[in-house]
Amino acid sequence: MLAPAIAKTDLKSYDVPLDDSQSVSAALAEIAVGPAGPETGAFFDLDGTLVAGFTATAHAGDRIRRRQAGVGEVLGVAEAMMRYRFGRMEFGRLVVRGAGYLRGESLAELEAIGDRLFVDRIAARVFPAMRSIVHAHQARGHTVALCSSALTIHARPVARFLGITHVLCNHFTVDDAGLLTGNIVRPIVWGPTKAAAVQNFCTDNAVTLDDSYFYADGDEDAALMAVVGHPRSTHDRALRRWPANAGGRCCGSPARAAARGSGRCSGRAPDAVLVWHTVYGDDRRAGDRANAG
Repeated sequence: MLAPAIAKTDLKSYDVPLDDSQSVSAALAEIAVGPAGPETGAFFDLDGTLVAGFTATAHAGDRIRRRQAGVGEVLGVAEAMMRYRFGRMEFGRLVVRGAGYLRGESLAELEAIGDRLFVDRIAARVFPAMRSIVHAHQARGHTVALCSSALTIHARPVARFLGITHVLCNHFTVDDAGLLTGNIVRPIVWGPTKAAAVQNFCTDNAVTLDDSYFYADGDEDAALMAVVGHPRSTHDRALRRWPANAGGRCCGSPARAAARGSGRCSGRAPDAVLVWHTVYGDDRRAGDRANAG
């Protein structure tokens, strides 16, 4: 269960647009003069925040190109993504659906594939601006963590590349032989449960939430933004719309906010064109977005 939010009298969120060098410079300057030490946390979302596009699509595309994914899997994943996009499927069901298609696969082999795909397709999509911000927090001795609803095979290679040792994300369930069972470890990290995971991490590691930062690009992370002292948006469309206490701004209609809270709807739904190009081997759109940062 999500722990009570930290009380704030004037919680505001600030934009760090990746295509605005002045905003990035200001963010780096703020980190440089702020408190140092491991009591300050710096938490980073993955897809759309550290990396342009969606890391999972590289794995899906690889399975398709290697003819490991049958027609039923391709159509099933596409149908699930569209249902999720239009708020007709919760995120938990979406990620479990995907895990089901990998039942019987070796986790060790999937991790090796993840490392290969990071080099081949993901590394070029890491935003240079966000890499600089990660390193700025590390230079101040902050406790830096990647926290994402992605799976370990997607998140850990990025974390290693950036020198991030703490990763809070979703995990496949495996049997005694290390083979996937087709399910995901509960609770599934998403929305409020992602916020709870960070709160528990801070408790266990003596990190002060009110002094900590969280960088993200989607409004599904509103719960976590409400409990850190320094919420930061990496895109114009995200945190500036998110709710705060006094002085905050509302993020859409009550119906959409309720849907987001249940995990059924997200302002960062996958862009169909981007997903198509990434899955079928054309990462140029995502790569261009990263280089523009």
